[in-house]
Amino acid sequence: MGPGGGRTVGNRCPLAPRADSPAPGQDYADANKGSESARGASGQRGRPIQSRPIQESTISKAFESSRDEFSVSREKAVLVSVQLPDRLWLTADPCDEIRGLAESAGATVVGELTQKRHDVQLGTYIGSGKIDELRDLVESQDADVVVFDNDLTPAQGRNLEKTLGVKVLDRSEVILDIFATRAQTLEARLQVELAQLEYSLPRLKNMWSHLSRQVGGGGIGLRGPGETQLESDRRLAGTRIRDLKHKLEEVTARKEREVKSRGESHTVSLVGYTNAGKSRLLNALTKSDVYVENKLFSTLDTRTRQWHVPDFGKVLLSDTVGFIRHLPHNLVASFKATLAEARHARLLLHVVDASNPLAEEHIKAVNEVLEELGCKDKPTILVLNKVDKVADPAALDILKAHYPRAVAISGLTGAGVTDLTEAVVQALSTDVVGLEVTVPAGNGKLLAFLNANAEIFRQEYRGGDVVMRCYVSKFLLHHLQGDGVRYADLGAEFVGRAG
Repeated sequence: MGPGGGRTVGNRCPLAPRADSPAPGQDYADANKGSESARGASGQRGRPIQSRPIQESTISKAFESSRDEFSVSREKAVLVSVQLPDRLWLTADPCDEIRGLAESAGATVVGELTQKRHDVQLGTYIGSGKIDELRDLVESQDADVVVFDNDLTPAQGRNLEKTLGVKVLDRSEVILDIFATRAQTLEARLQVELAQLEYSLPRLKNMWSHLSRQVGGGGIGLRGPGETQLESDRRLAGTRIRDLKHKLEEVTARKEREVKSRGESHTVSLVGYTNAGKSRLLNALTKSDVYVENKLFSTLDTRTRQWHVPDFGKVLLSDTVGFIRHLPHNLVASFKATLAEARHARLLLHVVDASNPLAEEHIKAVNEVLEELGCKDKPTILVLNKVDKVADPAALDILKAHYPRAVAISGLTGAGVTDLTEAVVQALSTDVVGLEVTVPAGNGKLLAFLNANAEIFRQEYRGGDVVMRCYVSKFLLHHLQGDGVRYADLGAEFVGRAG
C-alpha cells in the first residue's frame, strides 16, 4: 500500500474526465465511467446529473481521441483485489497486475485493499465490513476512483458508487479504456469503440438515473408514455453497434485480402503476453526502430517488417497486440481483424517474459486466446525473452525443463538471437525444397523472381541457359513454368518439367 507513480498517456482514460466530453447526463457513451456519485468533469463529487436529449453524433464523439496527453489530469486510485476459489492470487502481491493497468491508464495508486472470500456478495461484491474499510481508505487518501481487479455487475458498480461517493471501475473497464488511449489507426479505434459499446450497453439501466425520463410523449394526438430516454439511448447505441460491425466487416475483408496477398512469402507473427518484449525483439531481428516502451499494451496496431535471414531469404515478421489474463471477450472479438496476421502466419513466435514469476500463467493465458482465434494447431516456437533480467537462474532452468524446445534469448542484448534464427529457419524449411533450375537467359522475369524469392547457392551459364541451384518454397513451384524451364530435386531424381 502507498503512493505509486503513474503518468497519463494517450487520448482517453476513464480515470480522468475528458476535457472535451459532455457533462454527466449528456451522453450515454460515458455511462461506463460512473454514476451520480462519480466525480464530475468539474472535479466535484456528487454533482447532480442534468438530463439532456442524446444525439447519435454525441455517441460517436464520446469515443473520439483528440486530446493532448498533458491536458489529462491524474486521478488518485484505490485498488481492490478479491480472491475467490476459482480466481486465486498467483503471487504474494495480489495487486501487481491491476496496479500496472491502473498506472498505464494514468492513475496514481494511493491505496490497496485485498480480501479472500468463498463467494461474492451479490449486491456489492464485497461485504459490509470491507466496504466500511474501503470507504475509510478512500476518504483518508482523498481518492477519486476505486479500481477492482475483478469484473463487477452493473448493479454492484452502482451500489458501490452510492456507498463510497466516488466512481468505481472494474478490470474490464480499465483494459478497454487503455485500449482506447492507445488506439491510433481508424481500424483500432473502430474496434475499441465497438468493444466499449457492447460492454456498456447492458449497464445503461443501472448506471444513469436520468435515462428513465420520457421523451417524445404528450404531443397532440399521441397516446401512451412515449419513448423513455433509456429506450432512446439503447436504440441509438444499437444502431451505432450495427454501423460499427458493418464497417469492421469491410476492414476485416480488406485486411484478410492484404494478408492473403502475402501467401507466397514466409510470414511469421510475434504473439505473447503484453509487455513480453515483442516489439523490441522485432527491432532486434529486423534492424528496425518501431516504438518500444515498458508499459502494458504499448502496441495495438500490427506492424510488419522484412527480416532478411542469412542463408534462407526474406521473411515477413509481424508484431501483434499483446494479450492478458481475463481479456474481455468483446475485445478479442473486435480485434480479430488486427489479429489476422497471426491467423494466417506460417509460424508463430510465442514470446514470454522469462523474468516474470508468472511466466507459465502467461503462457496459458496466451494459449487460451490463440485457441479462441483458431490458432491452436499452428506451428509455434516458444521464445523465452528477457533472460538478461532473470534474477534466479533456477527459475529459468525450470521453464526450460517444462518447455525443452523453447529458445532462450534477450531482445535487449541480442543473446540467443542466432539460436532463434536457426530455429525459425528449421521450422520454415519444412516447406522448402532444394532444386536445380534451368531457365533460358532471355527469361528475365523468372530470373528476377528467383533472385528475389529463392536462396541461390550456385549459378552458372550453359549455352543459352542459366542453371541455378537453390532452395525454393514448395508453394512457389507453380512459378517455375515457361518455354525451356526445367527443374529437378537435388535430393532425388527429376521431379518435374514445365512448359
